[in-house]
Amino acid sequence: MRSIWKGAVSFGLVTIPVKLYSATEQRDVSFHQVHREDGGRIRYKRVCQACGQDVPFADVAKGYELPTGEMVVLTDDDLADLPLTTSHRIEVLQFTPLEQVDPVYFSKTYYLEPDSMGAKPYVLLRDALAKSGQVAVVKVALRSREALGTLRVREGVFVLETMLWPDEIRAADFPFLSEKIDVRPQELAMATSLIESMQADFHPDDYKDVYREALLDVIEAKAEGREVVQPAVAEQPAAADLLSALRASVEAAKKSRGEASGGSGKEKKTSGKPTRRKSA
Repeated sequence: MRSIWKGAVSFGLVTIPVKLYSATEQRDVSFHQVHREDGGRIRYKRVCQACGQDVPFADVAKGYELPTGEMVVLTDDDLADLPLTTSHRIEVLQFTPLEQVDPVYFSKTYYLEPDSMGAKPYVLLRDALAKSGQVAVVKVALRSREALGTLRVREGVFVLETMLWPDEIRAADFPFLSEKIDVRPQELAMATSLIESMQADFHPDDYKDVYREALLDVIEAKAEGREVVQPAVAEQPAAADLLSALRASVEAAKKSRGEASGGSGKEKKTSGKPTRRKSA
């Protein structure tokens, strides 16, 4: 991995020099826009809407459009004068239980590696934080943007989760929330039973990106000139009503876990380890 940022964790009067690494990567299959006839790449030009001329990248600036339609053009000098109090610094603001931080705020995940001179204070803060069972709420500036974040410990390494600001979270304002929707006790009991029958420990390796694998198979077949074979998809039977759908789902869940139909809904112990479900 290559570090994308260097700075320091500021913890009271203690400064810990660190390097920042992206902890995740997207495994999407990327495509280019091409000419259907000959496969040639499609290129785009930067054209000024006002004068119609091609604009070189060196002459491209940032512009902010006002409600009146006027454009405010900002230069690099304008942006350089803005105060970023946490530039190259991860400032610890407080410590708090992780369950008090709503996951909706999380944006991007990074690893922090200590510099050679900061290994001891890094390990000291890491062990103290792990022992406390809390996370550190921090403020950090990345890519000319200041953000909140949390520091937690994962596999012996500090993990920085950058967060959105409160005004960046949309309110869940939907019409059905103000409607009176009656749920029958039988339906609620059956839904609860379905949840219990599908309960299991989470093992990420049990799941895989089936769509990406199928897409890569299609690309490989096309590249080798073979016929593209579409995978078979099992049809789901339609249920007569919600209660019937829930009941059928409970029976299917029990069957997939080797339980007898009409059982108590609790998983039978066949070994010392819980049953691990594979993804469909």
